[in-house]
Amino acid sequence: MRVVRYGGAMSLDGYIAGPSGDYDWIVHDPEMDFAEMMARFDTFLIGRKTFEMMVRAGQAKTSPPGIEYVIVSSTIRSEDYPQFRLSRNGAETLRELRMRPGKDIAIFGGGELFRSLLAAGLVDRIEVAVVPILLGGGVPVLPSPADRARLKLLNQRTYSKTGIVRLEYEILPK
Repeated sequence: MRVVRYGGAMSLDGYIAGPSGDYDWIVHDPEMDFAEMMARFDTFLIGRKTFEMMVRAGQAKTSPPGIEYVIVSSTIRSEDYPQFRLSRNGAETLRELRMRPGKDIAIFGGGELFRSLLAAGLVDRIEVAVVPILLGGGVPVLPSPADRARLKLLNQRTYSKTGIVRLEYEILPK
């Protein structure tokens, strides 16, 4: 079965975006191989707020070749974005996607989407790049209220040029 991974950059105090949804604090380390990281995936489950940010940034015209974007939203209309698959029920869609052959599935952005899929027991891994900054507020990696989740450390790496620490955890069964 395909592995479902949630990940991205996070501030040291646990935020994936600043108070205004800003992410200009995320620095890119020259040692990180994003192409290698992204090559593991052929499906991206994207929450509504993240998708709307992608639209504003001009990054939501089509899915890259060989990649499927699935937008999870109850308000976005499929006729407005016919080039993407739209899901009204992220958990149901993810269960179906996991059964198909393919590469791993990424939950892209969206702490709320992550929270709902974690509660449904559908997330296998969490992979975060902890950026050495304290934001003091913003969009949390796991919005409240959320159930407790036990984790097992699988891998860690420190990037000396930026001080970023990349952590990979397996989410243990409840």
